[in-house]
Amino acid sequence: MASPIIICDTKGMSNDRWLECRAHGPKGDIEYTVGGSDVATIFGVSPWTTPLELWMIKKGRIKPSVKANALQLEMGHLLEPIAAHFYEVRSGNRVYDDTYMYQHADHPYALADFDRRFERASDGEPGILECKSTTYRHAGDWDDGAFPLYYELQLRFYLSVADVKIGAFSALWGNNPESDLATPEITRDMAKEDMIFEKLDEWIWSLRHDKPPTMAGIPSKLALESLARIYQASNPALPTVELPKKCEASLRRILSLQKDIDACQAELKRYEEEVKAHSVRIAELMKEHEHGVLETTSDKLLIDFVTKTSSRVSSSELKKNHPTIYEEVLRPSSTRKLKVSVQPR
Repeated sequence: MASPIIICDTKGMSNDRWLECRAHGPKGDIEYTVGGSDVATIFGVSPWTTPLELWMIKKGRIKPSVKANALQLEMGHLLEPIAAHFYEVRSGNRVYDDTYMYQHADHPYALADFDRRFERASDGEPGILECKSTTYRHAGDWDDGAFPLYYELQLRFYLSVADVKIGAFSALWGNNPESDLATPEITRDMAKEDMIFEKLDEWIWSLRHDKPPTMAGIPSKLALESLARIYQASNPALPTVELPKKCEASLRRILSLQKDIDACQAELKRYEEEVKAHSVRIAELMKEHEHGVLETTSDKLLIDFVTKTSSRVSSSELKKNHPTIYEEVLRPSSTRKLKVSVQPR
């Protein structure tokens, strides 16, 4: 492979300008681009975005949605130098900045800029360092040298663009770098790399030939959230959609499940009412006490009857007494829930 092409220096660049360069190159002459954070989405393994949503953004048909976790993303950016520092301390490798944006020598659509570069202490071999931050809840993803697939795809893409043989992660999730830091490394794998770029070539073809991807294989929760972002609010002025015959099985199953849910909710309500009925006499005996016990020959039955107090804003009082403030803090909330019903012929 040939060395990558430097297309611009991002040092001091505004975020808006960086997004422009990232989308179409600094001269605006690249029709469609792929960056490292796009790769997992294109493979359908991103926890955050679907291939269809990314495709619509690349086509300019929708704008990227405002991230709900903007502060978390900002925190991750601020933690990058800390993660890089402790990777350097742990590994002994020299870590340094590289502010250039690069273009793949053989795949012009592939653009990348890197969190950090490093130089391996043992032999001077250059590498790419990806700095990540996570929570204790996801720390297990990094156990024993493991790393999430969606990050592996990103780093392997970077190794290809940079034409280097080694890469590493520095993943941070706490304030003790001895126990709350993972620094797994990967080596370039040409078979995996060929598979990645075969998929990316197909993706670029789909953009140029206006062939959008489907939601096949995408987790249902993420797929529905993504479709809500893509198509937003329903439009009552639009005509009724004629669905194809192949949808009947799914619609019949939804109808059946809706009935099961209604039955379960009715049964749950009956159970809750029975619990309340049995609770009346117990509550009379408990009076102001928070805890009770009934000892039997085989066990103890422990009773908790604790008052929990929570404070919440009364929207009706706020609207009545402070209508201006009420209007200022009012936030629209919309949902779309699919429901199937039957109309006999």
